[in-house]
Amino acid sequence: MDQTNAGSAPEVIRVGQLEIHYLQDAGKGCEMGSFVLVVPPGSNVPPPHSHPGNEELIYVLEGTLRYTVDGVTRDLRAGESMGTPRGSVHGFSNPHGAVARALVVNTPDIGAGYFREVAAILGAGGPPDRARLVDTMKRYGLVLATPAAQSPGA
Repeated sequence: MDQTNAGSAPEVIRVGQLEIHYLQDAGKGCEMGSFVLVVPPGSNVPPPHSHPGNEELIYVLEGTLRYTVDGVTRDLRAGESMGTPRGSVHGFSNPHGAVARALVVNTPDIGAGYFREVAAILGAGGPPDRARLVDTMKRYGLVLATPAAQSPGA
């Protein structure tokens, strides 16, 4: 179960203004995935959502990231973290003046393929195809939050 990525640079996936530096995909007996999320100030971010089959941990490495889980919003600074239980509605933003970087750990892993597909949809030109985005989310186990479940600041 020893899986390392020593000597290989992480894959960088650009999803709109965000960068996903994928560190570890699940595999070889390990279900956990991890990536570094880079969020510039004021970037467009994914809508609030949940993943009923995955837990998520956010650990801020640099800057301040606003993170909301089930209606509880915190401005996480470097060295602070927040967990997301399976099925909890969550979202993030960066309304602050500096880039935020956070380590994100999912178990089981959602997979880099999800971010690649979303990047392709967003990079196709013109307004994003919402139906394709929602379909992609569903295929990877993500559920878009209903307006009643969304929280201000997410």
